[in-house]
Amino acid sequence: MLKVHSEPPKPELKPEGMTFLALGFRPFFLAAAFSALFLMLIWLGAWAGAYPLPDYYGAIGWHSHEMLFGYTVAIIAGFLLTAVRNWTGVTPPTGKLLGLLFLLWLAGRLAPFLDGIIPGIIIATIDWAFLPAVALGIQPALWQGQQKANRIFVPLLLVMAIANLYVHLQSLGLTSSGLQGTDAMLYLVAFLITLLGGRVIPFFTEAVIPGHQSKRDNKIEMATVILLGGMVLTQFIYPVSWLTGLLAAGVAITQLIRVSGWYSHRIWQIPILWVLFTGMIWLIIGFALVGLASFGLAGINLAKHAITVGGIGVLTFGMMARVALGHTGRPIDSSRMINACFILLNIAAVARVFGPLILPQQYALWVHLSGGLWIISFLIFGAIYTPMLLKPRVDGKAG
Repeated sequence: MLKVHSEPPKPELKPEGMTFLALGFRPFFLAAAFSALFLMLIWLGAWAGAYPLPDYYGAIGWHSHEMLFGYTVAIIAGFLLTAVRNWTGVTPPTGKLLGLLFLLWLAGRLAPFLDGIIPGIIIATIDWAFLPAVALGIQPALWQGQQKANRIFVPLLLVMAIANLYVHLQSLGLTSSGLQGTDAMLYLVAFLITLLGGRVIPFFTEAVIPGHQSKRDNKIEMATVILLGGMVLTQFIYPVSWLTGLLAAGVAITQLIRVSGWYSHRIWQIPILWVLFTGMIWLIIGFALVGLASFGLAGINLAKHAITVGGIGVLTFGMMARVALGHTGRPIDSSRMINACFILLNIAAVARVFGPLILPQQYALWVHLSGGLWIISFLIFGAIYTPMLLKPRVDGKAG
């Protein structure tokens, strides 16, 4: 069920314009890396009381919204605007159209800081429009492709837009649905990660570990779709703790079975592979903690940070590192500095999730330690990958 299919690529065309806009991963991975850096810097300063954040989302609301609908969505856009060419053989928006999408994403990050200067409805419209625009951008290529299963990403992006709408309706003072929208988006991102992870992680593992054969169970795949889909639907319609907890516990179990089937002890020799596995493990931990939190046995804030810092953060960092190497014509072999960042991000997740459990009186220390390690990791990523993302492929191919 959780499969993404590829088709033979059609002849490549050289995109018009500068290299930066040659393919989606270039502007959006760069945007993701620097937004991860600056969003966390801004948040840590505001959390320490140095300055206020925009009133439009509220302080906590701004942090959660921007990490999900800013940083994470930039990676999703960059990945999909790149991957659909491999899946369908049809090139998605590049050049000027890609540049307009990038500017729309950037406007969504800046607009909340103009609260009080421009109407809230304008802020909402600017930010909300990005996900439907990406869906519109990839739809023609996916519909030209023969594999209909790949078309799931268009409605998935539109459901994410509905989650964003829930957040904006509260910011506009029309509802109290902000937390529902944020939680729905969190589980939608987890759904997308499991969808793609179930395709690429076993494939990567089999490709680099001789003789390894990943195990897949169609019943477990179907259970993953049902349980995660149920969690998303629950947040939109009936967000009660006990139901969320039961579904989350089920997700943790199914993901443990899935990842165990892909696993080989030899992954630990390949950093750019084990980072993906550790991200999946953090998702398992996060959903297990959500299940416990729903029955008062753990803190829901720590559970969500296991999913975000550990699951989403580690996985997206690892995928950006890998995809950027491959699509700039370089060997898929991460540098020592990037390998160190894989470790630092996992330590950041440990500090954010388990630090407060060990020494709760040092909560501020754990927040700043985790945030600092996150900032260092993305600063190093930006320093190493910015030249790659701005320059043409080393093999002379398009993209």
